[in-house]
Amino acid sequence: MTNANKIMTALAAGVAIGGVLGILFAPDKGENTRKKIADNSKKLTDTIRDKVNEGKNKLSGIRNNVRERVDSIRGTMDEYAT
Repeated sequence: MTNANKIMTALAAGVAIGGVLGILFAPDKGENTRKKIADNSKKLTDTIRDKVNEGKNKLSGIRNNVRERVDSIRGTMDEYAT
């Protein structure tokens, strides 16, 4: 994971944690507080899911790139071997 991705992940986690703590300590009805917590939990879950999918896509791209390079090197080696 690059530094930019680490920073964005930490920032998203910090915002989510801060939001939940802010909701818990803000004076409001219990029903409203529970709804806010549920909404923020869903947002956090969606953010995490998106980050995991981004990571999977990047990893897949890297894997394909490595395969292409290995195939290219094999082809070059075969040319020199014959």
